[in-house]
Amino acid sequence: MAKKALKKKVMKKKVQAKPEVGNMAAPVVDSAREIWLAGLGAFSFAQSESGKIIEQGNKLFEKMVSEGQKLEKKTRNVAESAVGDIKGEVESTVDAVRKQAVNNWDKLENIFEDRVARVLGQLGVPTADDVNKLSARVQTLSSKVTALSKASAKPAPAKKPAAKRPAAKKPAAAKPVAKTAK
Repeated sequence: MAKKALKKKVMKKKVQAKPEVGNMAAPVVDSAREIWLAGLGAFSFAQSESGKIIEQGNKLFEKMVSEGQKLEKKTRNVAESAVGDIKGEVESTVDAVRKQAVNNWDKLENIFEDRVARVLGQLGVPTADDVNKLSARVQTLSSKVTALSKASAKPAPAKKPAAKRPAAKKPAAAKPVAKTAK
């Protein structure tokens, strides 16, 4: 029994020694516990405030989308206006270039016609005007011949036959006239 009593004494010392160490660690344990409680409080606060924050975030997001739509509309209007202005300028420039090209083509065509007419004149080829004048003369002569043939077809009173006249000279063929260069 003496052993048992001794054991109890030693155990008592050990048990009593622990509270002394525990007294020194108490501030650390209390601090750790406060940190833990602060974390739980922060979690609880975040949980309760998260709904408000999410709602505010959604409102902010919707506001940004609305502002973006307004900006997009303004940008489109400005871009369409700029494109319209550029299109108008390009169309007017194209029209001016087209007119200039047509004028230049007409000038080139006239120069070509004049040179061809000059070469044909030098070769003695009649021009369209020459052919038209000749055609008009032939028409006039044809109508005169027709009139004369109708007049000669009528019986003439009996007269003494006239002496034979020498044949009339034919008019010389008209020489083609060349166009002069402009």
